[in-house]
Amino acid sequence: MRLTQGTFSYLPDLTDAQISAQIEYALGKGWALGVEYTDDPHPRNTYWEMWGLPMFDLHDAAGVMQEVTACRAAQPQKYVRINAFDATRGWETVRLSFIVHRPADEPGFRLERTEDRGRTIRYTLHAYATDKPPGRRYG
Repeated sequence: MRLTQGTFSYLPDLTDAQISAQIEYALGKGWALGVEYTDDPHPRNTYWEMWGLPMFDLHDAAGVMQEVTACRAAQPQKYVRINAFDATRGWETVRLSFIVHRPADEPGFRLERTEDRGRTIRYTLHAYATDKPPGRRYG
């Protein structure tokens, strides 16, 4: 199962040249970039681990790609994404977020159904990866 989360997630994986083009676009808008990674890509898990600090003063896509490459090498069995933040209104707003690296095996999610009072049915997503402890979820 292919995780679909963020911009471009329904497209084939972006090449490094395409990722660089998106970084250039974000930098051209004056947005700060950050690289994050996780082994729990549940849609409600918005708190991924940061790779280094956000790059507020960076103006070259090559510097961001260097950080992406380093994160991919250090975290090969985790998801890696880029976030572009816009601070023009005085607070950080994510304007662009997309996955730039995936683990070799994506186990996916299952839908759990629970019946509640009054014939109410509740659904919960459960990531198969979280059946294993952190650090051993992929590979």
